[in-house]
Amino acid sequence: MNSEDQIADHSSSSPNKANPPRKQQMVETLLEMISGSWIAQAIAVTAELGLADLLSAGPRSSADLAEQTQTDASSLQRLLRALTTIDICRELDDGRFGMTEMGELLRADSPDSLRCWSMWWGKYLWPVWGNLRYSVNTGRSARTLLTGTEGFKHLENDPAAAATFNQALVELTRLTTSGVIRAYDFSRCQLIVDVGGGYGELLSAILAANPHARGILFDLAHTTEGAKRHFEQAGLSPRCEFVVGDFFQSIPQGADAYVLKSVIHDWNDDKSREILTTCRDAMSDDTRLLLVERVMPQRLEVSASHQSAARSDLNMLVALGAQERTETEFRNLLHSAGFELTRIFPAGIVSVLEASIRK
Repeated sequence: MNSEDQIADHSSSSPNKANPPRKQQMVETLLEMISGSWIAQAIAVTAELGLADLLSAGPRSSADLAEQTQTDASSLQRLLRALTTIDICRELDDGRFGMTEMGELLRADSPDSLRCWSMWWGKYLWPVWGNLRYSVNTGRSARTLLTGTEGFKHLENDPAAAATFNQALVELTRLTTSGVIRAYDFSRCQLIVDVGGGYGELLSAILAANPHARGILFDLAHTTEGAKRHFEQAGLSPRCEFVVGDFFQSIPQGADAYVLKSVIHDWNDDKSREILTTCRDAMSDDTRLLLVERVMPQRLEVSASHQSAARSDLNMLVALGAQERTETEFRNLLHSAGFELTRIFPAGIVSVLEASIRK
């Protein structure tokens, strides 16, 4: 047995007499966290191979699945067996494999699919996180270090990555739309501009809940075709205009509300201030700016929700040299761009931060 096998085996060994039970538990927990990245990769490969889709009609053998996916049968069987330990797959008595209820979330056609997000994390964010030390040392984006591009320019020449990214944003936005619509009253808005809205998952939900309203979806060119398909499928195309542009330059004028969901957290303070200033230039005194963002706790503690917030904050650091922000940080940033933070509406994981032009 080599040293790696010995380390892995510690998590299932009997308590070490040299360590009291609590210390042994901490050792085992830390070992699990250190090696926990295998789960993200196993799920990402499962999503990329489309195993959940292939198993949608019922259980199949690993040999059959290997033929379909052009993979090594023995290795695929080992992956499937590993997936049974994290409740993604189940192995039948006859050796065939099927998807669990949680595994079904990796199907492309699931209404709650997380397939593209798992692929984005396991394939595109994976090398970026491997350079966390660089970002901690410099405060800069590790992706820029690897690709030589800033922001989202790496998507402009990679249609496959752009499609995966934009669909991943649909999947994540879908988790928060109902909370946003319950939290904020859009009924007084006749025209809503979704700035940097990707495929328009949030805007389409707002329009569906407010039949009187019209929308403008504003983003880069790589989102347009997917956005149009999304609105056509929802039957909302007649009520939405699709505008291509750069929110550092200008955005459409004349709206009652400008919505920026998960936009400001993608940029450092200087770049965020530029975006907010562009928005302010398009707004009138009675227009509202709505930032849909995670509000970081002032102090982080040991809890699942705070771990999620910390993970997102570090992800912004390594991917974009950016950050999640506390209420105070949002207030100060908005003030520096000529806005006043008027109200905060909690909406689950995210909040709706309403701001108006400072007078």
